[in-house]
Amino acid sequence: MLLGVDYYPEQWDLSLMDADMNRIVELGGNVIRIGEFAWHRMEPTESTYDFSFFDIVIAKAKEKGLSVIFGTPTATPPAWLIKQHPDILSWHPDGSPRSYGGRHVYCFSSTVYRRYCEKIVTALARHYRDEKAIVAWQVDNELGHEGSDQCWCPRCRTAFQAYLREIFHGDIHKLNQDWGTAFWSQEYNDFDEIPLPAPTITTHNPALRMDWERFCSWNIQSFAALQADILRREIPNAVVIHDFPGGGLGKHVDYSALASCLDKVAYNNYPVWGGQRAPLPASEIAFGLDYIRGLRQDNFWITEAIMGAQGHDITGFLPRPNQAKMWSWQGVARGCDGLLYFRYRGATKGAEQFCYGILDADNIPRRRFYEVQDFFRTVKDYEDVLTTPVHSDVAIVYDYDALASFRIQQQSILLNCEAAMKRLHRIFFQAGQMVDVIPSRADFSHYKLVVVPNMIVTDPAFLQRLKEFTADGGVAVVTYRTAVKDRQNNLVFGKTLPVDCGDLLGLTVEETESVQEYDCIPLSGSHSHASAGIFRDMALPTTADVLYRYDDPFYRQYAAITRNAWGKGWAYYLGTAPDKVTLKEVLFSAMRQAGLAPLELPDEVESVIRQSSRRTLRFLINHNDRPAQALGISLEPFGVRILPL
Repeated sequence: MLLGVDYYPEQWDLSLMDADMNRIVELGGNVIRIGEFAWHRMEPTESTYDFSFFDIVIAKAKEKGLSVIFGTPTATPPAWLIKQHPDILSWHPDGSPRSYGGRHVYCFSSTVYRRYCEKIVTALARHYRDEKAIVAWQVDNELGHEGSDQCWCPRCRTAFQAYLREIFHGDIHKLNQDWGTAFWSQEYNDFDEIPLPAPTITTHNPALRMDWERFCSWNIQSFAALQADILRREIPNAVVIHDFPGGGLGKHVDYSALASCLDKVAYNNYPVWGGQRAPLPASEIAFGLDYIRGLRQDNFWITEAIMGAQGHDITGFLPRPNQAKMWSWQGVARGCDGLLYFRYRGATKGAEQFCYGILDADNIPRRRFYEVQDFFRTVKDYEDVLTTPVHSDVAIVYDYDALASFRIQQQSILLNCEAAMKRLHRIFFQAGQMVDVIPSRADFSHYKLVVVPNMIVTDPAFLQRLKEFTADGGVAVVTYRTAVKDRQNNLVFGKTLPVDCGDLLGLTVEETESVQEYDCIPLSGSHSHASAGIFRDMALPTTADVLYRYDDPFYRQYAAITRNAWGKGWAYYLGTAPDKVTLKEVLFSAMRQAGLAPLELPDEVESVIRQSSRRTLRFLINHNDRPAQALGISLEPFGVRILPL
């Protein structure tokens, strides 16, 4: 396993380096991550490449037995480049350019910026093409993060128009037909008439906005692929990674598509950030890890694990003793097989002075240092298990277009697709069931239970795979607002909802209603006081069994939650967002129907089973700040027990 720290030697006096690396070795580290924000150090003026500083860093790392993950520096262009080409900067929606001085401020459509990126990455790769100490190359940093996933400049409009011309094969009439531009007299005679969906009166065409979402994603993917291709061309055996931030499901880029050009996915795991009064719930942290693992359906690295409090301008919660170490155990239990802490030592200058590292600015080892040391020493005993792929029987399936469709037309002010997925995931988390959070293009035939939440945009090929999965004995759980729109983000003429899967679910949806409250709709079913909210489909069963009906005066004839036999399997339908008790009852029923044995774990206690060729272990993790009892085991606050099975 790679275990180490993020190290920024260019931010410190060179005289500290020898002692720093000795201390990293003392921690138990075997790798450092460097270079990702050091473009000016590598190219102080145009075409004057100077890698001598990092030659010294790498030589010293090798002397200490440390490997290196090297980041391309393209997340932070140097000032001289912006001075020469200020139009590299991306634009706000109001048409004003973003100011130089932060990070991720460049426009992905800038051919000038891409040319400079190609030059620095090529020079960097050629200089280190034979350097065996470099075990991986990181492309850029947190692509699409912090609002950098969209730009509204003239270059982006031209690039968007060219993108549309390509995907519609130059046929403007087909675009008009597919988008339905007869509405509001928006027919286009040529692609150069098409606007960006910048703020306007009322709103833009949903089909235009969908293709804009796809363009933004494609633009970032192509930028990552450009660098990955250079690295592989210059270093044929290069391992190419990218460090993804949290919140990927809400960004205007399909991270699962971006991950396809990588050899390994990495993740920057922040259970708490500046301004938060408390960390995320344990299940939400787990969801983020399961989502990252699902990008390539493979184990991943954590390139930024926290140990101290974090924040740029507003600092946040300080992890309690052993709490951050506990999050590291959670990460490796859920598929992380290489972990680095951000950062080795907190910065004294620059925007991240209050992103506290393993060491503070006084450079004195304290509690956080010794927690990292203990984790590095102990985790190595389980390397055989933790480097084996994770096994999951449950998958939650998302679709980039469907997520974009809800960003475009939210429908209910309470409808948040990511929050809805986390709510479903939490039930499985509490039941001790591992879940893969995977894109709709992934193969899900080998799972026992597949959850399809709010997939408003679907296509016949996906629905056919879902039917085959269920017919072969799988259990499918489908929620409201699934199979409503086609891939152009349009409603489907002449077909009843849910489009092309009413037979699988054994029902039709007669009407729908968006409600702007939680738990405001009474339900009748197996237990009293059941309720639901956010949205509801008025489902009329054909072959499905009704588990819950709506229990308000006008809609008692309609089903709210159903179950339908399909081949050897079963398909559940949640036509609304039920209360916690009802949701747990339905999902526990689905788990048992799939042959799974859900556990009854205490709140904020996590159970993960991992297996290698020679042993099986249970990781039992207490996220509470108080002792807990789970499965007959006593757990200290933030305690971790690793039990043989």
